[in-house]
Amino acid sequence: MNPLLAAWLCWAVIGFSSVVGKYATDVISPALLVFLGCLAALALMSPWLSRNRQWGVLFAREYRRSWWIIGTLGTAVPFTMLLWALHYTTPGNAAILQQTELIYSLFFSAVFLKEKISFKQLLACLLIVGGAVLILLKEKYRAHWVGDLMIIGSVWTLQAASCTAKKLPPYLDPRVITAARSLYALPLLMLLCLFTAAKHTLFLEPGWLLAVVLLYTGLLKYGAAMIWWYRAIGRLPLSKVTAVYLSYPILTLLLSASLGLEKTHAYQWAGLALTLAGAYWISFIIIKEQNK
Repeated sequence: MNPLLAAWLCWAVIGFSSVVGKYATDVISPALLVFLGCLAALALMSPWLSRNRQWGVLFAREYRRSWWIIGTLGTAVPFTMLLWALHYTTPGNAAILQQTELIYSLFFSAVFLKEKISFKQLLACLLIVGGAVLILLKEKYRAHWVGDLMIIGSVWTLQAASCTAKKLPPYLDPRVITAARSLYALPLLMLLCLFTAAKHTLFLEPGWLLAVVLLYTGLLKYGAAMIWWYRAIGRLPLSKVTAVYLSYPILTLLLSASLGLEKTHAYQWAGLALTLAGAYWISFIIIKEQNK
C-alpha cells in the first residue's frame, strides 16, 4: 500500500475517535475501554501472527524495551487520558487541542530521528497550528480547562512512542508492531482498571452503543488504523505523516456538529480550512519527493 494513502486512511478512522469517545463516557469507564479495545485488536492480529509464526517476535529480548515504550506511552497512558478528558470537554475541542502533538513531532523528529525539516514543511505546519490557534483564541475554555490540560499534557507520549517505532528494523511488519502495542499496554491498563474499581468508578453499561464503541475502538482505531500508521511512518518521515494525520479535526468537527454534540461557528471553519490546507501542502511535498 502507498504510505501516503495509509496515512490518509488512518486520518479517516481517527477523525471519529473523539466523537466515539464522547459517547463512550456514558457506557464504559476510560481504562476499561482501552483495555478491552487492546484485547480486541490483539484478537484481530492473532490469526495472522499464528499463520506467519510471529508470536515469538513479540517476546524477543531485543525488542522488549521498544514494545514496553510503544505499549505504555503509545496506548495505555495517552488513550486513557484522552478518554478521561472527554468527560470535561467537547469532541471538537479535544481534536483541535491534539494538534499540539505536531510541536512534539517536530522536536522528536529533528532531535532523535535527525529528520531534515524543510522551510516549506515548517510553513505548512504553521498553517496547521495556526488553524488551531485561531479557534483557541475565540473559544472560552474555562469550563473545559481540566480536560484541555489533560490532552495537552498527554499527547507528547504518542510522539515518543512513534519515534521508538520509527527506530525499529524496517523488516518488522506493521501488524507485529500493532499487536505488540496492544499486548504491552495491558499490564498498566489492568492496574488502572483495578484502581478505578477500588475508587468505585469502574463501570460498563451493556447495549448496542457499547458494542459500537468497542468495535470501533478495537477493530478500527487500535487495529486497522495502527497498521496504516506504522506502514506510513515506516516509509515516510514521521514529522510529515504526523502533520497530515493531525488535520483530522475537520472531520471530527463535522461529525460532532452533525450529531448535535456542539455548535460550530465561522471562525472554527476558517481555522480548520487553514489546518487542511497545511495537511494538503505537506501531502504534495511528500508526493513530489516520492517522484524524484
